[in-house]
Amino acid sequence: MAGQSDPKLSIFSAAEMEFLAEDEMVEIVPNMRMEPLNLISGDYGPFRPQIPASVPYWLAVALKKRGKCTIRPPEWMSVETLTRILEAERDSPREFQPLPFHYVEISKLLFDHARDDIPDIYMVRSLIEDIRDVRFHKVETGLETISARTHAVKLKNLSAMEVNIVRPFVVRTLQAFYKHDSPEMIQQPSVTSNRRLPATDRGPRRDLRQR
Repeated sequence: MAGQSDPKLSIFSAAEMEFLAEDEMVEIVPNMRMEPLNLISGDYGPFRPQIPASVPYWLAVALKKRGKCTIRPPEWMSVETLTRILEAERDSPREFQPLPFHYVEISKLLFDHARDDIPDIYMVRSLIEDIRDVRFHKVETGLETISARTHAVKLKNLSAMEVNIVRPFVVRTLQAFYKHDSPEMIQQPSVTSNRRLPATDRGPRRDLRQR
């Protein structure tokens, strides 16, 4: 996996964020019979035709590509739920509605690999894009209130992608304010280490995808 594009900003690429989201669990409906998979990351199965099973997204996508299952979209990806969330986001200019931490990455995974398993996919995609736009606008509006007197910024219910975008800007802004007011409060490190995302051993993931 590629390292961060700029370690000084502590920002991850979209591919890295999606990689992390693939460890979230999702329900599949197998159309084959298979004994449990005993992997380092956990045990999944046994798999029986038409009996739902819970697996990580990376395994669900691997089985879906081989025609071995259908993927059940999470409950929050229904038109009714997304419509309600969008209305609540618009009615609450200073609050963010609770959503899965990786809702952006999960929806992209399903749009890319399980389009035929998502009812009303075009409406679902449109609603998620609208929700993202409204939330990003609220983030931008909130950041405009940062001043030299700001000591901390609290944004509740942000998703992983939103945190990833906001974090570098907030950190640099607060550092600039603190450095201007009290230079001794900010210690400037002479060397910045190039930190990478921790690799997670998920068992024979590569073999499943290449077969």
